[in-house]
Amino acid sequence: MELYLDTANLEEIREIAQWGVLSGVTTNPTLVAKEFAARGEKLSQEALEGHLRAICEAVGGPVSAEVTALDAEGMVEQGKRLAALHPRIVVKLPTTEEGLRACKRLSAEGIPVNMTLIFSANQALLAARAGAAYVSPFLGRVDDISWDGGELLREIVELIQVQDLPVRVIAASIRHPRHVTEAALLGADIATMPHGVFKQLLKHPLTDLGLKRFMDDWEKVKP
Repeated sequence: MELYLDTANLEEIREIAQWGVLSGVTTNPTLVAKEFAARGEKLSQEALEGHLRAICEAVGGPVSAEVTALDAEGMVEQGKRLAALHPRIVVKLPTTEEGLRACKRLSAEGIPVNMTLIFSANQALLAARAGAAYVSPFLGRVDDISWDGGELLREIVELIQVQDLPVRVIAASIRHPRHVTEAALLGADIATMPHGVFKQLLKHPLTDLGLKRFMDDWEKVKP
């Protein structure tokens, strides 16, 4: 399973990229707006496009960039503009009627599409049939409404395997490290997560304690 960052923060991306384990990045309008607001910068089309290019250069894999239009024509127009920014751009579309129409048109032109906001196996099936390269079920938000995000992911992965559909599953809305473990065990192709969760994957108190003991012992005998 590949590991992606769900962020628009360049510092976070560059930090994790240095670990040698980062395969891609997902963004959305909320993350981009948050990043520009934190920097006190005005979000213009030119600034947005420059920022997306910088993200693509910082990571050696796919970068999902989401449209903001709600109609198919607008989605296609924005999607083509986003795809032209960099070869690593994946156009992110909402799983709606208009989104499916736009997905079919963009994918027919060879533009990879990530269908997002998926909350059912049927939505994933529709997205795959529309030509999506990726489908993104939201584990955490499903858990929030007292259902089981892991069960949703299991259904989607099984459906895609049984039907032999050429689409990759991105486990999204990751809230904690256990979600990452579950996604890997359930066969997700990718897990995308916030910077904080990514860092938590590495942490364990026994690792820290063990390292401290090793170094304390070494200090007693080193030449």
